[in-house]
Amino acid sequence: MKESQQADQKRLRELERELQRKEKALAEAAALLVLRKKAEAIWGDREDE
Repeated sequence: MKESQQADQKRLRELERELQRKEKALAEAAALLVLRKKAEAIWGDREDE
């Protein structure tokens, strides 16, 4: 019983770390999209050239 609880707690910690990592990656992607939109607003869409 105690081993099962320890395994569950370990799995929970692993999932929490994974969630934090993914949240950081999502925040970074969102920031990059905002910067891209700002750059396009300033300089225009460079893909047309």
